[in-house]
Amino acid sequence: MDNYSVTFFSPYPFEVGQKIHISSGQRMGDWEVIGVTDRKVKLKCPVSFREFEWDRFCYFTGDRLVDKWPQED
Repeated sequence: MDNYSVTFFSPYPFEVGQKIHISSGQRMGDWEVIGVTDRKVKLKCPVSFREFEWDRFCYFTGDRLVDKWPQED
């Protein structure tokens, strides 16, 4: 039976008070999580203290070997 290398994406489970670092893109830098809803995450810059609320955009990824792809839900 064949195995397939599949990358999985899930919304990252942000928690208020987390200190995070975004390593690339327009939001690159250090942030503190100051608010979370099902759809939005509110971040504060620890340098300028500016606050921004964005649609949730970070995802936790992982690669796994699976024996069936595509999967049926």
